[in-house]
Amino acid sequence: MSKIKPSKGAPYARILGVGGYRPTRVVPNEVILEKIDSSDEWIRSRSGIETRHWAGPEETVAAMSVEASGKALADAGVDASQIGAVVVSTVSHFSQTPAIATEIADRLGTDKAAAFDISAGCAGFGYGLTLAKGMVVEGSAEYVLVIGVERLSDLTDLEDRATAFLFGDGAGAVVVGPSKEPAIGPTVWGSEGDKAETIKQTVPWDRFRIGDISELPVDSEGNVKFPAITQEGQAVFRWAVFEMAKVAQQALDAAGISPDDLDVFIPHQANVRIIDSMVKTLKLPDHVTVARDIRTTGNTSAASIPLAMERLLATGDAKSGDTALVIGFGAGLVYAATVVTLP
Repeated sequence: MSKIKPSKGAPYARILGVGGYRPTRVVPNEVILEKIDSSDEWIRSRSGIETRHWAGPEETVAAMSVEASGKALADAGVDASQIGAVVVSTVSHFSQTPAIATEIADRLGTDKAAAFDISAGCAGFGYGLTLAKGMVVEGSAEYVLVIGVERLSDLTDLEDRATAFLFGDGAGAVVVGPSKEPAIGPTVWGSEGDKAETIKQTVPWDRFRIGDISELPVDSEGNVKFPAITQEGQAVFRWAVFEMAKVAQQALDAAGISPDDLDVFIPHQANVRIIDSMVKTLKLPDHVTVARDIRTTGNTSAASIPLAMERLLATGDAKSGDTALVIGFGAGLVYAATVVTLP
């Protein structure tokens, strides 16, 4: 017989508060068109994007995270000293170690909270939310801060016609804490590593250490390009449209609800055509509010779901207590979907 005492966590977990930060600089499509052969109409029709936010020098991954987290803590009515763990999902923090979560935890004033980063691309928020739920229910933390943050402008090749217009910067955060009733459903998540080449970094960092730059990409002026995100657009589109609708339905089934029970749908803001196709495939009723934050925020990867959630609540398009389906999907290829009660 085991001598280990049982955990004393909460019966359930819920999102208690949400916060977001968008950089001050707004970048319209016209700026993107300075280096690619395209048009504003083409970008809007292909992606739905009209503008995006790009971070300035002072709007670092840590700084944006602190701003978004402060808003989430205030929204939840939780003090930073009560946070037991900080989970940060990002692919655009360029120091391998230490985890940026440790700096964020310190700057927020947590009491030596556990802190770590995860790399799950555009599904990162869902991964972090699932980990946070487990910590609260298991009892290793009463309150967990989950942050999705990206400075994807640093990883954008402005001469790549397929991706130059897609990416934006920002941070979104939620506080997860105890609940007396189910408010975060089972997560349907996974990966398809055989498709990893469809979204990837152009070259690994160690190519610069080797010293042989002959095989590194160069820009129109002959300068070696910084590593950027590249993707096979059509392959990603087909996968997202056909496979992620299935995952979204599985999340509904796991939560024991139907599309008619939903109030809000918050998918990863990758492409408005993908979002519209998923709405159609899932046969969502007209009463379901659908997040299309991509139009003015662009694709912010791990930050896109919490940023979209925050905006819907701020504008009144969604309200506290609404039932929402959230799904993230991207590089890996990885995905995560769950049903939540909005804070």
